[in-house]
Amino acid sequence: MTNDARATLLDVARVAGVSLATVDRVLNKRAGVHARTAERVAAAVRTLHYRPDPAAARLSRSRAHRVRFILPSGSNAFVAMLKEQIGANAPWMADHRVAAETVEVDVFEPERLAAQLRAAAGHCETVVVMALDHPLVRAAIDELEDAGTGVVTLVSDVPTSRRHHFVGIDNVAAGRTAATLLGRFAGARSGPVGIVLGSMSLRDHAERHFGFNQVMTAEYPGLRVLPPLEGKDDSRLTERLAGELLQREPGLVGIYSGGAGNRGIAAALQAAGRADRVVFVAHELTPPARRFLLDGTLDAVLHQDPGHEIRSALRMALARRTSEPVMADQERIRIDIYLRDNLP
Repeated sequence: MTNDARATLLDVARVAGVSLATVDRVLNKRAGVHARTAERVAAAVRTLHYRPDPAAARLSRSRAHRVRFILPSGSNAFVAMLKEQIGANAPWMADHRVAAETVEVDVFEPERLAAQLRAAAGHCETVVVMALDHPLVRAAIDELEDAGTGVVTLVSDVPTSRRHHFVGIDNVAAGRTAATLLGRFAGARSGPVGIVLGSMSLRDHAERHFGFNQVMTAEYPGLRVLPPLEGKDDSRLTERLAGELLQREPGLVGIYSGGAGNRGIAAALQAAGRADRVVFVAHELTPPARRFLLDGTLDAVLHQDPGHEIRSALRMALARRTSEPVMADQERIRIDIYLRDNLP
């Protein structure tokens, strides 16, 4: 092999003194290889600076890599944006021999979500799921991984599971950022602040709540954070909850929405005639959120790019199959902040 030639699997097998099948089992982390043999293969990989050839891996596959997206059912506008991005990435998937399908489930029902996860076994190589952090869901993810089906969690993580990768923002940092924004918009005012989440069982919402409270307690002692309300990401329910909150708290300074259902909160603020007096900070630059920023109902939106997240989830799914290296900087999902003045 010349110095500028790319090392192949045959080169690794020759240097390690093993068969191609053994190299394949080691690189794909399959069972049945003695530890000393696996170390010889790993040493050969290091010596040869072996990197998998993605194009060769794609050509060698007899069928497409099947990816199943499991996303929340309902009218969540951000989930709709994720679905749009799955469709927008169809040409990339065709080029990389990836076949994707989407199924919907009520992610707030752990039994249903766990059943949908188990149903994916044998029907795809990778599952991408917006998950609920619940023992039943963790067990289902681990069962899939044990059976050889990779799991990528999207937006909301289940970190104690054996999932392959998480694609999403740092949600504690997002909550801290939301608190800073709300606190600064509130200025010298003091009084209660409401929080509306989808569910504390969603890891991203729980982490946002934690980060929000960290900053509020330490830096804005005049603002009293109320117990969180759980709106299940449903606009009708969040409208009722926000309306009741506004009635109970005539001195309400602000509302932080850590989940979806922002159309309901905005409707309640407008119906109460307090949209211009209550600071409102929310997540995701959906079409309704854009309108509420423009008319002044919303003060700030924290956003995660749905296109980046879908592309990253697909890259993670493919990298697991081809053993391609993952570039952490490329896959990091940023927290974007939008005001009325910097809308894209």
